[in-house]
Amino acid sequence: MDTCTIKAKGISVSLDLTVGHIADMTVESGGRQLKPLHRAPWVDSGEALPTDLPQGTVRLSGDFLCAPFSRSDVEEAPLHGWTANSAWDVTESNATDGGWRTVFRLRHKVMGASVDKILTLRDGHPFLYQEHVFSGGSGAISVAHHPMTVMKGGGRLAFSPKRFAATLDDPLEPDPTRGRFMLAYPARSADLGRFPAAGGGTLDLTQYRMEDRREDFVTLVEADHGGPGWTALARQAEDDLVLVLKNPAELPITMLWLSNGGRDYAPWSGRHVGVLGIEDGRSAVGHAASIGDNWLKREGVATAFALGEGRGFSFRHVIGALSLSGGTPPREITTADGRMRLSTGGSPSDVPFDSTFLRIGQPVAA
Repeated sequence: MDTCTIKAKGISVSLDLTVGHIADMTVESGGRQLKPLHRAPWVDSGEALPTDLPQGTVRLSGDFLCAPFSRSDVEEAPLHGWTANSAWDVTESNATDGGWRTVFRLRHKVMGASVDKILTLRDGHPFLYQEHVFSGGSGAISVAHHPMTVMKGGGRLAFSPKRFAATLDDPLEPDPTRGRFMLAYPARSADLGRFPAAGGGTLDLTQYRMEDRREDFVTLVEADHGGPGWTALARQAEDDLVLVLKNPAELPITMLWLSNGGRDYAPWSGRHVGVLGIEDGRSAVGHAASIGDNWLKREGVATAFALGEGRGFSFRHVIGALSLSGGTPPREITTADGRMRLSTGGSPSDVPFDSTFLRIGQPVAA
C-alpha cells in the first residue's frame, strides 16, 4: 500500500495515497494508544472481491472526502467521486512550529477544479485538523467528510444542538434477502432520543447497540447555536471518546451511517459490524439532487458549493480521540483560548485544541 505517514507528539496519521482514505490514526492519551477510525475487514486481505466495486469501497478506511457525496450523476465518476477513489500526490510536507503539515493534490480534476487536502498535526493535541481547498472549475459540487469509527461493545452519542433528524424516502437495504434496517423511511423527529422505528414505536439515536443488526442512514440538521458543530461518541468496550467537529456554516448537516451487520452480500457479508459513519457535509444524496431542488434546500440548508474560474473555496474538519469518557459523552463542548472544554455534568475536562481552526463566525463562500 502506498501511504504517507505524518506525526507530531502524541499522534500519527497515515493516508492511503491510492484513494485518499485515512488508513490509520493513532492517538496517545491517558497512557494508551487509541485508534478512533475503522478499516474494512477486506482491505488488503487478499480475498477475491466483486469486480464491480469502486476503489473507495475496496479500500474503505478511516475518513475520506466525498465530492460529490453518494452518486456521481452529473460528471462521470465512481461513488463519492474521484476524491474517494483515485490517487493523491504529496506536494508539501514540512515540520511546523510545534507539529507537522502536509499538503496533498488529487490527480483528477472535479468539475474542472483542482483539489488539495491539507492535514495538520500539533504536538500534544489529540486531533487531526483537516482542510480541503477547491480551486477553479465550473458548476457546483456537494461535499462531505466520511469518518468511520468502530465499536466492539456499542456506545453512547451526544451532539451539538440539532434542528431535527430525518430519514430518506427509502432505506439503504429495502430487500430483506440482502439486508435489514430499523428506522422508519421516510420519517422525521426533533427529539433524537425518540426517532420513528420501522416496526412502530421509536428508537434512540443517541444509543448504538451491538444487538441491533441494521443498515440505517439518518441526516441531522444543525441548529443555529453560534458554536462548532460536534459529535461525541463514548465507545463502551474501548473506554474512550471519539470526537468529530465542524463549522456548521460550511458543513450544515451530519449524516449518520449505522452499519452493524445489516448487509448480507459481498464484501459486507454480515461481518461489517459496530461501524458508525459520522459524515459532516454540505450535500443531499447524489450530485444532481444536491445542485437541484431537494428537501434540505426547502428547509433553508445549503447543499453545494459554487465553483468558478479564478475563484475557490475551502472547508475544515477535525477528528480526535480521548481516554476520558467514563462511558458518558459530554453534554457540552466549548472551544476558546487554545483549549477545548468538555462538560459532562461533573468537573469539566480541558484538552489542547486549536480554537481558531474552524473559523466560526467568518463568512463562508457559497
